[in-house]
Amino acid sequence: MIEQSFLVGGEVPVRRLGFGTAQLTGPGYWGPRGDARDAVAVLRRAVERGVTLIDTADNYGPSLAEELVAEALHPYPEGLLIATKGGVVRTSDSAWHVDGRPERLRAMCEASLRRLRLDTIGLYQLHRLDPAVPMAEQLGALDALRAEGKIRHIGLDTVTAEQVAAATELTEIASVQNRYHLLDRAGESLLRLCEARGIAFLPWFPLGNGTLTTDPVCASVAAAHGATPARIALAWLLHHSPVLCPTPGTGTLAHLDDNLDAAAVRLTAEEMSRLDALG
Repeated sequence: MIEQSFLVGGEVPVRRLGFGTAQLTGPGYWGPRGDARDAVAVLRRAVERGVTLIDTADNYGPSLAEELVAEALHPYPEGLLIATKGGVVRTSDSAWHVDGRPERLRAMCEASLRRLRLDTIGLYQLHRLDPAVPMAEQLGALDALRAEGKIRHIGLDTVTAEQVAAATELTEIASVQNRYHLLDRAGESLLRLCEARGIAFLPWFPLGNGTLTTDPVCASVAAAHGATPARIALAWLLHHSPVLCPTPGTGTLAHLDDNLDAAAVRLTAEEMSRLDALG
């Protein structure tokens, strides 16, 4: 039996299959992808389908994705966890830089609170560790915001297992967000650390940015289930580890429904063995 839910930070229950908002913005996460009404419809449909974890970031757009989340879903239904990120400044569709100075992290968090129309951000993730700023100062800034009630839980994005272990010596870490999917298992040691410590692992590019749809093994398993390869790739994540909480994104209702149907797929041991071998 696959566990369909996870307790973020050991206390906030979410359905493991969530929704990510990056694909609601244009190429390079810059500007709108299309009509804002379509994005609003997708977000509302996600929640109607039972999604309780929405993953966004202040630099998607920039700012646009957070604004769309608020437009579509505020006032937020009870039990919906909004996760956003700060620490990256995007200046064009192909240029961005990391800024982890405490004063900048505070300003970014407070701007996200305003755009999302929240008093407290349920999960605030440091989008990148800034190598020019001591980790203790970056996490200290987030700890201060948590003490003020502006964020509830702290997460990290694009980190190593060693960095997560060091971070947990400084503060409580509720989530990590790293690239991980059926064909890319570089984060396996980090995943095992998350399992040991009860940390949610939100894999980004859970569908390999589209590459998984052409894999013949994935396609074969999909055919046996009358499903798409994308649905099978997401189902594999849900079967592979109980801490994996994929948040695939899309700008279309049809693709959204297909992604969310992955929660109902039950892979056999033989199918899991074939899929595991791809990594």
